[in-house]
Amino acid sequence: MTTTVPALGTRTAEGSGLQAVLLDMDGTLVDSEGFWWDVEVEVFAALGHALDDSWRHVVVGGPMTRSAGFLIEATGADIALADLTILLNQGFEDRIDRAVPLMPGAARLLAELAAQRVPTALVSASHRRIIDRVLTSLGPQHFALTVAGDEVPRTKPHPDPYLHAAVGLGVDPARCAVIEDTATGVAAAEAAGCHVVAVPSVAPIAPAARRTVVNSLEEVNLAFLHGLMATR
Repeated sequence: MTTTVPALGTRTAEGSGLQAVLLDMDGTLVDSEGFWWDVEVEVFAALGHALDDSWRHVVVGGPMTRSAGFLIEATGADIALADLTILLNQGFEDRIDRAVPLMPGAARLLAELAAQRVPTALVSASHRRIIDRVLTSLGPQHFALTVAGDEVPRTKPHPDPYLHAAVGLGVDPARCAVIEDTATGVAAAEAAGCHVVAVPSVAPIAPAARRTVVNSLEEVNLAFLHGLMATR
């Protein structure tokens, strides 16, 4: 599957400054951040290295090359970055082929956005091959556009993925609500000029200007997102 762009004239959310909703995938919509860490632990164990649990906060979110490179440097493992990336992707795919649990509130929120015809994009640092597998559980019909980490010159924490999504949807980044679970993703969205709803998954995230922190997607609905933009 390639990135899809909606036809010109796609309706935007009415009644507020909200034009579109952009959502992260791992740890935000699907409960998969733990999968990545489990795979990293297993792969490095096979290489003869144990991972320190404190590193989990370092590698969560962002591009795989950054996380994998950090773990190679931290452990001194004798493996090339490209080879490690292949092993990690394969291990993750094995897990999501068995099950991809959705985060509480994710299915309800996606259904509401679709029913109200709010332009919605999936914006992930994961590679296209991973996104396409997870989309079978999320429902590709819920997204007008999907952006993978290996489809932009610079992925999170750079703003490029969210700017690319806004251009593809034909909307103003400043009038987009982004839902993220990691500091890396939050940094990318804020650098793009979006309003962020943070739902922390592994490490805490503090509230800030143009950033609202919630405990779960069960606290987020369309009225909530309209309210954020109205009080911006």
